[in-house]
Amino acid sequence: MRSLFLCALVGVSGVATSQADPNVRPREGRYDLEAPLPALPSVVLDVDGDRVGIAQQTARAKNLQARILWIDATANLDRTNSAEKITALVQKIKSVGFNTIVMDVKPIVGYTIYPSKLTEKLPRWKGQTMPLSFDPLKAMAATCKREGIPLFVSMNAFSEGHRMAKQAEGPNNQFFKPGPGFEKPDQQTVLYEPIPTLASPYGQKFPLNETVNTLSKDGKTVSVFTQNPKTPPTGSYGVVVSAGGEILMDVEPGRWNIPGIPMGGAVYLGTGEAGQFLKELYRVTRRTKIEATPRFVPISERLEQQIPLMMNPNHPEVVKRSLAFIDEVARNYDINGVIFDDRLRYGNINADFSEVTRAKFDQFVGQKLNWPNDVFEFTFNADMTKGIKAGRFYDTWFAWRAQVIRDWVIQAEQTLHNARPEAQLGIYAGSWYGEYVRYGSNYASQQLFAGFSFLNDNYRKTGFAPHIDFLITGCYYPIATMDEALRRNLPAGRTVESAGQLSNRVVRDQTWAYAGISLDNFKNRPRALMDALQAATGSTQGVMVFDLSHDIQDFWDIFARAFKFPAKAPHMVPGLLAEVRTKRALRDQQGVQDPPLVIREGAAGTGL
Repeated sequence: MRSLFLCALVGVSGVATSQADPNVRPREGRYDLEAPLPALPSVVLDVDGDRVGIAQQTARAKNLQARILWIDATANLDRTNSAEKITALVQKIKSVGFNTIVMDVKPIVGYTIYPSKLTEKLPRWKGQTMPLSFDPLKAMAATCKREGIPLFVSMNAFSEGHRMAKQAEGPNNQFFKPGPGFEKPDQQTVLYEPIPTLASPYGQKFPLNETVNTLSKDGKTVSVFTQNPKTPPTGSYGVVVSAGGEILMDVEPGRWNIPGIPMGGAVYLGTGEAGQFLKELYRVTRRTKIEATPRFVPISERLEQQIPLMMNPNHPEVVKRSLAFIDEVARNYDINGVIFDDRLRYGNINADFSEVTRAKFDQFVGQKLNWPNDVFEFTFNADMTKGIKAGRFYDTWFAWRAQVIRDWVIQAEQTLHNARPEAQLGIYAGSWYGEYVRYGSNYASQQLFAGFSFLNDNYRKTGFAPHIDFLITGCYYPIATMDEALRRNLPAGRTVESAGQLSNRVVRDQTWAYAGISLDNFKNRPRALMDALQAATGSTQGVMVFDLSHDIQDFWDIFARAFKFPAKAPHMVPGLLAEVRTKRALRDQQGVQDPPLVIREGAAGTGL
């Protein structure tokens, strides 16, 4: 049999050859030189991946390309605090070829830069000032109208405070006030945290110091060390544990000799009562584990964890207030639309666990839950690294949170159109879609089928792409193309091009997709910026540049060159998105499938 097999493979020359499959045709590689911005040097792009989708093909065929410049509120107060500065700024932005301006008017601190009936006006920020008598949004809207460049205003939906402003609170606070959300603790998001407790199989328990590699000297908590504590104090007692919680040996200061801490293991060390507990534990049993007890705290008590003070998207007053800002700006200012920044989401996987949210989720599942274990439990490994144990309604919980955000987007869309029927709604989010299940924000199509573990039928229905006019994602990577990443032996998913591709694919022709780039990634790297602009406009239907404050004066010439040939933004063509959606629906009915979506993992936190 073996000789027959060899005969089939060996040709007349005696060299083994493979039999050609008639269904496989040789083809050139998928990577080729491209220049979606023809005035810039060409770059090697993933031609196959960058051409998928009706939106992508339509924008290219019609020479449409979004070129958006973002103006952050707090970082640019001094650049927008007079009518003269705004006029000069808009003229400059237009002269280099941008075709859309986004002006941030409600930053994460929760105050506005325009006079609002809903909150205070921001007069200063880190040494910059804004006169209370001046309305920069009114001046910006009038100037953009006169210069013929569309204006969108950006707001943060569920952030109402700023960590640095709170920490600097006092008479000389350069950040103004910390934010209105600090005055409403009942509306803040509530975080679910685990309290670690060292337990034995016999029911003995003792509190653990939550800070690893730090000795608690009061004897009230057991300390955990993943590094060898070289000089433990007199009277202390410790045990060495394996990754599985088995006590391997005990140690005292007089005979402190640890050959090495096992991988995933730790040294548990205590003085006083804590040391006595460990000594008894070693005498009675050689097994232990760390248990987690739930703790619920408002986010204002955990300012070290993130900068924005996140509010609870399930609280009716929070929802009412966030929608009121849309109505206010849409009715009072001549703008083209509203964009919601990345704080259109939950605080993290452990938010929100308030009593308001608990009651709503109980009602949703139709029963009173074992809270929070029916959602998930935190777990601790021997070295104090945290994990999660899924509860009965784990998947339901994530789909429900995403449904809450989707329903808010629908309300936002209705509120905006009631106030200004022709206005458009845009969303900004981070580009690594795979991590957004943690934040309850599903910006995808409701017909997205891809290899994400959370993308079940219920979660799929929460996609809000059909309810927005465009999506901008923060593809904030210093590497532009997948080709460059491959050549440098770097992750191809952590590139502007790959992130843009993913954003374009997940919305699946339900909205326009634009790749955002951050100028701070390209300081003193002009060619890298050119490549990033090519990658962004090659993988999506446009580019958003963040931000005016990031030394943009060093890059004006590059933008003028990049945008030498004028183009209109796809979202500014009436009826075109509806046409794209109709074509997509028809293709779906015909059973025409796009190529499989290749998931190249991005970096967590990119663009958040």
